[in-house]
Amino acid sequence: PRAPVRSFDDDDDEEMLYPMGGSRRRDEQRGRDAGRRGVQPMRPGARDAARGGRDARRAPSVPAAAPITVGGNAKVISFHGGVRVKDLAATLGLRPNVVISELMKLGVFASINQTIDATSATKVAQAHGFVVDSGERTKRNAENRQVLRAENADDAIPEDRPEDLKPRPPVVTFLGHVDHGKTSLMDFIRKAHVAAGESGGITQHIGAYCLEVAGQRLTFLDTPGHAAFSAMRQRGAHLTDIAVIIIAADDGIMPQTKEAIRAAKDAGVTIMVAINKIDLPQANVQRVMQQLQGEKLTPEEWGGDVVCCPVSARTGEGVDNLLEMIFLQAEMLELRANPDRRANGSVIEAQMEPGRGPVATVLVTGGTLKVGDAVLCGEHYGKLKALVDSSGKRVRTAGPSEAVQIVGLSGVPDAGAEFMVMPNEKRARDVAAEVAEKNKVESLSKATRAPQSIDDIFQRMQSAEKLTLRIVLRADVQGSVEAIEDSIREIKSEKVAVEIIHSGTGNITASDIQSAGAGENAALIVGFHVSPESGVNSLARHNGIRIRTFSIIYELLDFVKDEMLALLPAEHREVVRGHATVKQIFALNKMGNVAGCAVDDGQILLKAQGRVIRRKQIVHTGAFASIRHFKGEVEEVAAGQECGIRFASFEDFQEGDVIECFAFEEMPKSL
Repeated sequence: PRAPVRSFDDDDDEEMLYPMGGSRRRDEQRGRDAGRRGVQPMRPGARDAARGGRDARRAPSVPAAAPITVGGNAKVISFHGGVRVKDLAATLGLRPNVVISELMKLGVFASINQTIDATSATKVAQAHGFVVDSGERTKRNAENRQVLRAENADDAIPEDRPEDLKPRPPVVTFLGHVDHGKTSLMDFIRKAHVAAGESGGITQHIGAYCLEVAGQRLTFLDTPGHAAFSAMRQRGAHLTDIAVIIIAADDGIMPQTKEAIRAAKDAGVTIMVAINKIDLPQANVQRVMQQLQGEKLTPEEWGGDVVCCPVSARTGEGVDNLLEMIFLQAEMLELRANPDRRANGSVIEAQMEPGRGPVATVLVTGGTLKVGDAVLCGEHYGKLKALVDSSGKRVRTAGPSEAVQIVGLSGVPDAGAEFMVMPNEKRARDVAAEVAEKNKVESLSKATRAPQSIDDIFQRMQSAEKLTLRIVLRADVQGSVEAIEDSIREIKSEKVAVEIIHSGTGNITASDIQSAGAGENAALIVGFHVSPESGVNSLARHNGIRIRTFSIIYELLDFVKDEMLALLPAEHREVVRGHATVKQIFALNKMGNVAGCAVDDGQILLKAQGRVIRRKQIVHTGAFASIRHFKGEVEEVAAGQECGIRFASFEDFQEGDVIECFAFEEMPKSL
């Protein structure tokens, strides 16, 4: 009977050749005899399997075609791709060190487990009388198996050839200071009313809209202007072709405007300026242009290369000219991409939606994204179940420069993460698992890393002495989580530290209550544009955990600062309120001695405390028992008035004593 045919690309893992050295020569001789008879050597490990099987050490097979016997005494083998040295030796019936020696003669230095290229393997095989077949038969066998080995998977998207590139729509980002009219301007272009629905009247997410204006398509990214969303603005600038800096004609350049200009310059994109609110009486376009020169952005009207378009988002004045200039800039950029390949791009925003699971808004950079594609995004993957465009309609495909929501990922990816379509879902899952494991190892290594210097040790000691506000953070989208975390970290304090023990997207759940813990050291749960799920509020009350939700980011940050201040113990200082001189002493039978005084300055307050000073020495300090003005009890006596003062535990007054009134006031807390 024929020996089993040796297959390099068998789906099963290959058993290690000769786990014990004793049978090596015998097996080699049998391999040579079989070769002379025109029969391939027995597959390593098959003998053990036939005997009922000892446990053999196993190693993954390599992607090469199966050896094929063609007539008579011909020994024909085939390769496609690389092959490991030990597997080649087993197929040729040689000892691995013989193959290694042959390779060294060819200038190839490889170990027993190393993969060599098909050319080198062919030369070794031919030197030992084998015929290498590179014909269609091997290709057909590989195609029929459709085995995608992890170690040789063609994950990378091939570089686009110039002849494959086609024109694509421009991606335009609106950047600028808060309340300068970015969303309102886009509203006018979209004929929608988004700004009215924004919490607090400010944009708090990146909005992506694909529009068709005058028969031409373009994609708009609208970014937040609040200081807390700097990461979102930077991400928007790096995803764009043209950055339009929106500046209010009445305000001029503001802090977030400067930051947006820096982000656009760092991204190396084309910069345009839209001077908004020109309909206001206090609008001053010339002043804005002067400020632009200070930022090294010289307007075209003044001999520069920056297009400046005065517009009004309220009346629509100048908007058509702005769009015309955007299309003109895009035409000069000659934007092109290859739509006929696997898609790749970037995540603009991501969130967990009830009923749909993880949802990500993505911008396609190249290729065409289709329903059913296997997508890899960091440590998340999935087969796309749906694509939804900016108008809320389901679509089957999305080409270059198009922004769509995708449904079907295994988790919520990070905002700004890159995605790509993989050859198949299995490969996407394998790579995602590798990335997740790598991230886990890195996070553990950071957590256990020992301090490297004396400064690190002192810093840790100081952190340990600080009071700590523990927070569980939940937000509607990943970009908001990122912005809030960054803003909280920027709160400077030498007395109170903030620890975000858990953060994520989606509504507040029972697991967040568990993460927060219980007792005095329980964390505070803070939500942004989310709400607690059913039953969570009662569970939080039972565990003594506070939940606060917000829809405006600066209100959330103010709340965090107030909570940090609340952790600080109260500090008091002594404040002198007034002085009185003892003029006469009155002896009362039941109440003891009362000092008849004249108030010299300030006030004498019943709720304060007093000290008796005699010849510059303090003889008593304590609370007042009563203060009388004429015959009635009073709460205070002002300067220039007379009163009777009695202490609760002192009556040894002398004429000329000075009674000093003082109180303790709580000092303002500071971080």
